[in-house]
Amino acid sequence: MAHIKRKYIDSHWLVFIFQGAIALIFGSATLFTSHESPRNLIPLVGVYLLALAVVEFANTIYRSSRSEGWFVSLLVALFDAACGLLLLFISNSEMVWHLSIIAAYTLIRGFFEILIGFRTTVDPTDRFIWVLCGICGMIFGFVIFNSGHLPNIDFLRFFGAYMLILGISSLDYGVHNRVQKLEDREARSLAAKESKRKNPKTSKRR
Repeated sequence: MAHIKRKYIDSHWLVFIFQGAIALIFGSATLFTSHESPRNLIPLVGVYLLALAVVEFANTIYRSSRSEGWFVSLLVALFDAACGLLLLFISNSEMVWHLSIIAAYTLIRGFFEILIGFRTTVDPTDRFIWVLCGICGMIFGFVIFNSGHLPNIDFLRFFGAYMLILGISSLDYGVHNRVQKLEDREARSLAAKESKRKNPKTSKRR
């Protein structure tokens, strides 16, 4: 089994399930909406980012109790919360501000996901999920930056499409992470039984 560094990628599997569910819900609401003005949707995106921040803050508490990678989780939570609050505060501002913030958020998050994929695991499935999602984030970020000449709602639909990809990737990774934890637990149990079988005297002394 591939070695996994105990960093952000090793967060509790439910964190990624919750993130995936939130992303799918808000992604669908943003992508398939019939609203004509992005000002009706910007508050929705802000709430979505705040919901992600809540999940990350919960992950920070979980990881701090284990003294593993909590600082990275805290930075992600603060980043999501800051972008979400900023969008809520400027929901009535010009479209260029909405577009710029959402594009910057998508680019930065995509870069972070690629970094996670290459820096925190050698497991091919984990790496593929994170890197693929990160590449999609980078692509959609650039597309959003260059969509100002399109009808007002289009850049939010691009963001909604990215959220759907993020949601599916998070759910997929959450399930895969759960399977890995069960396999690790079973492997440790078998190793302990094998050790007791080979060294019965040592086990009795303990």
